[in-house]
Amino acid sequence: MHINTAILSGQGILKDIHFLLKERKHTLFITDKNIINLPLVSELIKKVQDTVPVVTLVDDIPPEPSHHDVTNLLNRMKVSDADLVVGVGGGSVLDVAKLISVLCVKDANITLTKLLEGEKPTKRCTTILIPTTAGTGSEATPNAILAIPEKDTKQGIISPVMLPDYVCLVPELTTSMPNHIAASTGVDALCHLIECFTASISNPVGDNYALIGMQKLFNSLEKSVTDKNDIEAKLNMLWASYYGGAAIAHAGTHLVHAMSYPLGGKYHIAHGVANAILLVPCMEFVRDAVVDKFAQAYDLLPDAELTLTAEEKSHALVNYFRELVKRLALPTKLHQLNISPDNLPYLVDAALDVKRLMNNVPKKVTKEDVLSIYQSLF
Repeated sequence: MHINTAILSGQGILKDIHFLLKERKHTLFITDKNIINLPLVSELIKKVQDTVPVVTLVDDIPPEPSHHDVTNLLNRMKVSDADLVVGVGGGSVLDVAKLISVLCVKDANITLTKLLEGEKPTKRCTTILIPTTAGTGSEATPNAILAIPEKDTKQGIISPVMLPDYVCLVPELTTSMPNHIAASTGVDALCHLIECFTASISNPVGDNYALIGMQKLFNSLEKSVTDKNDIEAKLNMLWASYYGGAAIAHAGTHLVHAMSYPLGGKYHIAHGVANAILLVPCMEFVRDAVVDKFAQAYDLLPDAELTLTAEEKSHALVNYFRELVKRLALPTKLHQLNISPDNLPYLVDAALDVKRLMNNVPKKVTKEDVLSIYQSLF
């Protein structure tokens, strides 16, 4: 089991964070332009600045960052003497914070280029990750995903060394999310959970995380979108997202994520939106290979009909996914995102090239299968 993170969770938990800042000399505080204006984040920055002698503030992490963005950040910052990284934001911010945590270690002799080439880091500085969306689960994964513009795709840098020392799950921080962001990031968490649960490399540890996460998500996702002030639903979604990340750390996603990577890498479609579009057709495709697991997941739904057969439950789960995406008012077709069928050859080849995830699909998948799934989205 890779999890060695201490978790602080609950409303008001940021008031207790000061003990993590003691005896720090230089803190890198990483966030983005939207998050830095939240009152709770402003208060946290002030608390850090009042406690730590040197604080370097980075507030311009872009959505879907590329390796160029991280290189530019490193070039303009003095990071080699930092002893604490605090990342506050969505998945993009947290991924960058994890990378910085291994790149700012003095004398570590590791560079971003080496990481992209497959070299593994051996140490990091102390890291605190605070998610402001409930979806990516980045705070629980050993992964950092960067866009590679030259190849119109994304690449994952993966090492358990990047798992943080501390995670703070703060439900109040997610109440400012617009409905469409809460919906798309929530579906991203759902994809993590159901894909890891059904992956060819699934295992009892990852399955336990996935089942707990799905139960929380099924009971809380729609409430968290429709009522921004439902703190219990918001906290449950943060935990569902965390469990999704923990499942990734022990298993891995597969078809939805492999096919969504090209949509984000070339067309800059938000990750959760791309996953929402692909969720139903990809789950329809793998259903017959994972009937029993789909039935297990179906049983977690609040209004599950437990008298159905496993086969019937597996179909009912796919139908639940279909209706959920509709109720959340998320796109279901690629033409809604201004992507035309002319892009099909690129999409198919790029998805098949994500071999790390394609290898996790629980049944054989061909080029014709991938093409058929994409075609169904027009």
